[in-house]
Amino acid sequence: STVRVTLSEPNGNMLFNLAWGDAVIVAPESIENIKQQPIGTGPFKFDSWTQGDSIEISQYGDYWGEQPALTEATFKFISDPTAAFAAMMAEDVDVFTGFPAPENLPQFDADPRFQVLIGSTEGETILSTNNKQAPFDDVRVRQAVAHAIDRQAIIDGAMFGYGTPIGTHFAPHNPAYVDLIGESAFDPDKARALLAEAGMPDGFETTLHLPPPSYARRGGEIIAAQLAEVGITAEIINVEWAQWLETVFRGKNFGLTIVSHTEPMDIGIYANPDYYFQYDNPAFQELMSTLNATTDPEARNSLMAEAQQIIAGDAVNGYLFQLAQLSVAKADVQGLWTNAPTQATDLTGVSWAE
Repeated sequence: STVRVTLSEPNGNMLFNLAWGDAVIVAPESIENIKQQPIGTGPFKFDSWTQGDSIEISQYGDYWGEQPALTEATFKFISDPTAAFAAMMAEDVDVFTGFPAPENLPQFDADPRFQVLIGSTEGETILSTNNKQAPFDDVRVRQAVAHAIDRQAIIDGAMFGYGTPIGTHFAPHNPAYVDLIGESAFDPDKARALLAEAGMPDGFETTLHLPPPSYARRGGEIIAAQLAEVGITAEIINVEWAQWLETVFRGKNFGLTIVSHTEPMDIGIYANPDYYFQYDNPAFQELMSTLNATTDPEARNSLMAEAQQIIAGDAVNGYLFQLAQLSVAKADVQGLWTNAPTQATDLTGVSWAE
């Protein structure tokens, strides 16, 4: 019952990587159909999937560990905020994690039928910037964008106050976090001065692609208005996820976009110059190589602090807020995660109060 892993070289991220969703154990004979017929090692087994509607799972009798309290569960896909509110109020669903309508939470909180759980996620919500597209290839322009943004106004207007301001691509609840919000504080006059210094005193025009989540669609309207105040005209283009992946993520055909990066400890994406925001800094890439080869926790924290400073100083993206984990559940459901340390809705410890 022991697995021994031998690495060709030190890797300080190894234990962390083994703890999250990509580190799954899969039988070779099931890998071909794993997308449609997943077979894993957990306490629940896959029963059925109605594409775009629901997934059904049930308790796995031969699970190696303690059996969960739930015998079966159905995951439903409800992305529309109005439909989410209606489904919850009608008690058609028992739990709604990642609730998309934060404006409705006070109503649920005041209703004895429900409980509201407010936690944090690993989701750095950012105004992603195409670093290779003019004029964003000029650091002064990116800094101008950063100073044009009022983070708290976005959190209040788009998320109804839920979210933690960030000044770099790192979770505030992580011990290695450095508070760099002051480096890109809301300062429209400074933004205008930086644009003038970059040779664009009258501003410029760009595109702002917005995927479906409410933080993007609602936040995008606010950000477009804030950018307009300093002379930057952002054409809003609402896209579905498939379009976003094709145009923005793979095609890199965008100026600005808003997305929440929910992968844990993902600052390493800034070391990939081919990643969609196309940041190419050899010094940062070398720093990430050193971090990957470092196993001492204190040394790693120091390197991660330096990494945060570099990307904040380069204003690679507009750093907005850490996405809150907002969940609504029936009052007698217990054992739910309040925070989302990884991309999962874990039902292992969930049960009904007696």
